[in-house]
Amino acid sequence: MKKHILLLLLITSFSFAQNTLHYNDEKGSAKATLEDISWLEGNWKGEAFGGKFEENWSKPTGGSMMFNFKLVADGKVAFYELGHIIEKENTLLYQIKHFDPNLKGWEEKDKSEDFRFIKKEKNRMYFDNFTFEKVSDNEVNVYAYFEESKEEVVFNFKK
Repeated sequence: MKKHILLLLLITSFSFAQNTLHYNDEKGSAKATLEDISWLEGNWKGEAFGGKFEENWSKPTGGSMMFNFKLVADGKVAFYELGHIIEKENTLLYQIKHFDPNLKGWEEKDKSEDFRFIKKEKNRMYFDNFTFEKVSDNEVNVYAYFEESKEEVVFNFKK
């Protein structure tokens, strides 16, 4: 019985992390523009981390798609994110800054978390540790790999 449970856990963890990729300096980034991910524009909602979130993406203008994110758990804001995907050197770069409920930044003043673009495939855009997947015009999955916990989490967004 223990062997079956262990095998099931191994299979589950293997299949669970197959939606994200890690950036490889030798391979670099594929060419891409904001038009390739313009389907992300809009106001999205979902549930995560024991609460409800909303994320709003602007249309591509000025070489950028800006977003804001808010997570509310137990009736209170847990944290915010502000960021963008920008066109840079014929490819894309995904950048995020986090803030606590009082708008105190998690990252240092002049720092952001940066995730380089890897490749595009049909309805998916792969960044380092993040994958944006268009399910339909009104549904998106975002897969995020967390280095510290070695876990991949899926966030389901709906308009």
